[in-house]
Amino acid sequence: MDKQIIIKLKKLFEDCAQETDGVEFWFARELQKLLGYDKWENFINSIEKAKLACKNSGHAVADHFPDARKMVELGSGAKREIEDIMLTRYACYLVAQNGDPRKEQIAFAQSYFAIQTRKQELIEQRISLQERFEARDKLVVSESELSKTIYERGVDDEGFARIRSKGDEALFGGFTTMQMKNKLKIPSNRPIADFLPVVTIAAKNLATEITNFNVKKEDLDGENKITREHVKNNKRVRGILLESRIVPEELPPEEDIKKLERRVRKEDKMLADLSKHQSKREKIN
Repeated sequence: MDKQIIIKLKKLFEDCAQETDGVEFWFARELQKLLGYDKWENFINSIEKAKLACKNSGHAVADHFPDARKMVELGSGAKREIEDIMLTRYACYLVAQNGDPRKEQIAFAQSYFAIQTRKQELIEQRISLQERFEARDKLVVSESELSKTIYERGVDDEGFARIRSKGDEALFGGFTTMQMKNKLKIPSNRPIADFLPVVTIAAKNLATEITNFNVKKEDLDGENKITREHVKNNKRVRGILLESRIVPEELPPEEDIKKLERRVRKEDKMLADLSKHQSKREKIN
C-alpha cells in the first residue's frame, strides 16, 4: 500500500472518531464510507457478523454496538432522522475483520483497529496494575512503619508476624493468613497481598494505619496490647466492608501481580515491535 494512501486513510479514520463519556466511537454510516461500502444494506451484513463475533467472544453487544439516531440533510435542504450505530474501537475492529482485505480501506482498517484495540487493552491493564501496585506499596509502607514502631515497644519480628496474622484473622472472618492462602491457592512463600483485589489490600492498609496511629497515641507497648488494638481495627474495617456487602474472604484472588507485570512488559514489547514493523513497511512502500 502506498505510503501517501496510508497517511490519508489514517487521517480520515482519526478525523471521524468521536467521543462520549470518555469512550471513543465511530458512527457506522461514516465507517461505511471509509471502508468503501456503497450500500448500507451490505454494510449492515458485516455489522451483524461482527455482533455475532462480539457475542461469541464474551463481550456485551450492547456495549459495543449501541443503536443511535441522527438528523441528516437531504438534497432539498430538508432534514430527516435516520438510524445509525455507534461503534466502539473494538466493534470497528470486528467489522473490519469481516471485510475483504483485498480492498485497501479494509486492509488498513484491520491493521489500524487491531493496533488501537490492543493499545487500549494494554492501557487498561496498566491502570489496573498501577492501582494494585499503589495499594500494595502503601500496605508495605504502613506495615514497615508498624514493625518499626512496635519493635521499639518490646515486640520482635516473630511477635510482629503473630500480630499481623491475628489482624488477618479478624479481617477475614476467622481465617488465618495461611488458611486464606490455602483457600485462594496462593503459594505459602508469597505475600498474600500480591494476590488480593485492591479493596482488600486497601482494607488491610487502613486497619494497619489506624493501629500505627493508636499505638503511638495511646502509648501502647507489649505484644498483647498491640495485638488487641490491631484485631479491633481489623474487625471495624471488616464491618465497613460487610455493610457494603463485601465479604473479603469470599472475594476471588487476583492474578499474581508479579506475573501480570511480566506479561504487560512482554506485550508492550510485542506491540512496539508491531508498530516498528508497520513503520518500516510504510517507509519501504
